[in-house]
Amino acid sequence: MNAPLKQHLIDPEICIRCYTCEATCPIEAITHNDDNVVVDADICNHCMDCIPVCPTGSIDNWRVVNTPFTLDEQFEWEELPEQEPLETAAGKPEATLEALDDDIASLLTEAHSGAGGATRAPATATKPVVNLYPPSRPVMATVQGNYKLTENTADNDVRHIILDFGEQRFPVLEGQSVGIVAPGKQDNGRPHIPRLYSVSSPRDGERANFNNLSLTVKRENNGICSNYLCDLKKGDRVNITGPFGATFLLPSDPQAQLLLICTGTGSAPFRAFTMHRQRVAANQATPMLMFFGARTPETLPYFGPLKKVPDSVLQQHLVFSRMPDQPKRYVQDEMRDHAKQILDVLENENGYVYICGLRAMEDGVNQAMESISTEAGKNWPELRDHMRGEGRYHVETY
Repeated sequence: MNAPLKQHLIDPEICIRCYTCEATCPIEAITHNDDNVVVDADICNHCMDCIPVCPTGSIDNWRVVNTPFTLDEQFEWEELPEQEPLETAAGKPEATLEALDDDIASLLTEAHSGAGGATRAPATATKPVVNLYPPSRPVMATVQGNYKLTENTADNDVRHIILDFGEQRFPVLEGQSVGIVAPGKQDNGRPHIPRLYSVSSPRDGERANFNNLSLTVKRENNGICSNYLCDLKKGDRVNITGPFGATFLLPSDPQAQLLLICTGTGSAPFRAFTMHRQRVAANQATPMLMFFGARTPETLPYFGPLKKVPDSVLQQHLVFSRMPDQPKRYVQDEMRDHAKQILDVLENENGYVYICGLRAMEDGVNQAMESISTEAGKNWPELRDHMRGEGRYHVETY
């Protein structure tokens, strides 16, 4: 009987097939097929380089096994297998993980909680279609428009890109993403890894009842895919994969109370949330609460349209960190100043938290949540984990 060993696995229900972990792994232990991204137990050395780059926490899963799951087995999974009782070398069954040696059991603890850990979709969310078009079978979309959202400076070119699918079916929900592979090859001769972009339009299209969607893309220095997208012209054709994402979804209940926290292009899914509620439940929905951070109003995507959204739909706190002759101010600062509003969401069993944007924002937001909760006599880690387990706490950062 082999001694138990820890195997690194990826949760196929949460993974959004962005392939960032595969691109990051220094020893090429991570690979994928048309359905799943998997870890090769024969190669993985548990270096943990892939953990902090995962935007969903799907990478942060482990099982203690006597015999590792093969790649072929993992490729077929639709969900992670449960941890099963093990047998020791002496042949005695072990009923619980606690019976394992401490050094093995300790490896099962989450290595990265910043990505939000494993979560589930809101109970009332519409069931999403996932991976309808894998990288081996992308769907072709036509560019309907490519519009500048911000002042076109060297470090601030954000675009609103509309893609039309014609007669081809592409069902997508608010909070889901699509994958795009830039043309050309990497230096090693392999195709570029697909890059993931949140959809910024609602399920019935950028234009209602049309088979199209929109993306919010910032041009990044040396960003192969972002530059490719930002340079697209009307009429260009683009290969699209997806849709991806099964948890960062909008509750169907219009009375659900939503707290939205974002920076930069992290506003994309929240634009989709807002447009959907405006279209289907503008007069019945509980107002959403949003904290949106940027350097200046000129660098904040959709700044103009946001000002036209009524408070009855979206209560906005726009925060700017680089205003002339003013101290730097971030979303966590504004959150602390409106602790009562945030507590209303946290204490509501029909309240939901969504965080989207640069990974650098996570620590500050988490610290603000903790201080707000502590002042109210609540244990933030316990409350956060309770909400996450109920599908009411969601984080997607990059």
